[in-house]
Amino acid sequence: MIDDAPMTAQDALCALMIAVSASDEQIRTSELVKMSNAINNLPVFSGYDAERLPRISQMVFDLLEQEDGLEALFGLIRAALPQRLYETAYALSCDVAAADGRIEGTEARMLQEVRDELELDRLHAAAIERGARARHMTL
Repeated sequence: MIDDAPMTAQDALCALMIAVSASDEQIRTSELVKMSNAINNLPVFSGYDAERLPRISQMVFDLLEQEDGLEALFGLIRAALPQRLYETAYALSCDVAAADGRIEGTEARMLQEVRDELELDRLHAAAIERGARARHMTL
């Protein structure tokens, strides 16, 4: 995938966050900050080489430009990501989508795609969504 190295689970999580952020064709600063904070602070990213991010980002952008690119991206993500991290992937996706204070239109549809592709239980997904909404409330 990257310099002939396969996509790692951490790469897959990053790719998914990037795809969610790019889904509305506007990657906002708040979304970039959310992704950076996740990568720099969450245990799942321990030891991750952040120098891989530009190539992961370019791969995501290239795939999203193709007709069946989203399907291909989900295939790569599912192949690299252990099932036990599917809820983590969805939680990260929800946090990135909620970072700018609103989830609507294409971002909402993208989250639905992520939910469906990862075959998340609807009740679990709703709890994750509610947690993201609660973390990103404003006064």
